[in-house]
Amino acid sequence: MFHQLKNIDTAFKHVRAFSIVMILACLIISGFSLIKSYQAIQSAQNRIYILANGKVMEAFSSGRKENIAVEARDHVKSFHQYFFSLDPDDKVIQATISKALYLADESAKSQYDNLKENGYYSNLIAANISQEVRIDSVRFDANQYPYFFQCYAIQKLIRSTSTVNRILVTEGYLRSVSRSDNNPHGFLIERWRTISNRDTTILYQ
Repeated sequence: MFHQLKNIDTAFKHVRAFSIVMILACLIISGFSLIKSYQAIQSAQNRIYILANGKVMEAFSSGRKENIAVEARDHVKSFHQYFFSLDPDDKVIQATISKALYLADESAKSQYDNLKENGYYSNLIAANISQEVRIDSVRFDANQYPYFFQCYAIQKLIRSTSTVNRILVTEGYLRSVSRSDNNPHGFLIERWRTISNRDTTILYQ
């Protein structure tokens, strides 16, 4: 009789151990499933589909930190193109300069005011000069904040009789701000200044 009770006790211990193992296994499997489901949902949320010309293209979203250098360089390029690409028309100049001033602080406004007071824009209009800028490169330092940058560009002054090429080098700092329709990259150029703006070649037509 005691031998029978001992067998029952041993069987009970085995059943209890087996039950504990099964419960732990179920918990581990459930936890793993939840983690994988969460990762799948996150991956799906980062993936979007764009319909263009009747074709579906897949795109992926990414965080700001991953693209900060790309966005910063494009912000600097956009500012310089707005500020320096001008036509001999007062309304066009006002419109492009206004777009540029949304992307920078008072340092850009100060340069604009100085140029205006010195009659720079009036001379462009009077002489029918178009001004273009081509950005060669933008050096960007992401290791400090505000982010330091230097912009290297070629500026062209196009007249009916000649074209003047200038080397343009500027520098400044980028501070993060809220994105808006006028400032889609969410940066603001601070302490902007022109280091060099000298003539290199004159082409007569």
